[in-house]
Amino acid sequence: MGKRDIRSISDRLERAAIRFLKPISQRLSGSGADREYVFIAGMQRSGTNMVMEVLERSFLTDVYHETDPRAFDDYSMRERAVIHQLAGRSRAPYFIIKALLELDQLRSLMDEFTPAKTVWILRNVNDTVNSATASFSDFSARLGRMQTDRMSDGWHGRGMSDETYAYIKSLYHPDINEASAAAMMWYYRNILFFEQGLDKDPRVLLTRYEKLVTQPQEEFARIFAFLGIPYSPWVSHRVFASSIRSRPAPPIDAEIFALCRGLSERFEALSETSHRGN
Repeated sequence: MGKRDIRSISDRLERAAIRFLKPISQRLSGSGADREYVFIAGMQRSGTNMVMEVLERSFLTDVYHETDPRAFDDYSMRERAVIHQLAGRSRAPYFIIKALLELDQLRSLMDEFTPAKTVWILRNVNDTVNSATASFSDFSARLGRMQTDRMSDGWHGRGMSDETYAYIKSLYHPDINEASAAAMMWYYRNILFFEQGLDKDPRVLLTRYEKLVTQPQEEFARIFAFLGIPYSPWVSHRVFASSIRSRPAPPIDAEIFALCRGLSERFEALSETSHRGN
């Protein structure tokens, strides 16, 4: 048995122990009446699972992944009344829930579930595209369907601005490859951060995947401090940096890459030392 197998078994045992002990600890510590809501956001393959798993190691959190049928149906968050019911039954002071398909609704979600905060994870476009195309398919076909109707693929076009839709229509061509179409998705999902004004919302923290995996103690301490959750380096001890630039740059069309690079520069211009996105 190799080192990777041993680590995987150790990780599963550790998570099982946490899942067993957390409810006991929370029942003993109180009712969770002073609850705070936390939405974990970002494009798919941006590291949201990693952040959720680190937060799950805190005994003060109740964490709902998008694969949890109690809170999600086919990866979409269930009706808000259902989420309210789940939170009402929770004894944890921090109710943590994934919000990937709901990126366009974050401001509304934070307004309804209050007090609330959002952590938005941004990952380098090349690494995101490599990971996304290795895990999913149909990016180019989806982009083709969106040419006549931005809502042809449901949540993909929800909340999309006319300006963003114009980019999709102008940069699409019938021979577009999967990497370029995935990069276009990286753009139209991440631009929602600015189009919702989340860069100016004090309830929102922007964090970069690359910093999370190269400086986990520093960056997770910043996230935990923003959320008000006590931090221990132990909760992030399984975070590794092996996924950064591990594959060659994908063949993204030059014009689409330039569009994504421009958005990357907007994110880079935001202060990395502030608790807010701006």
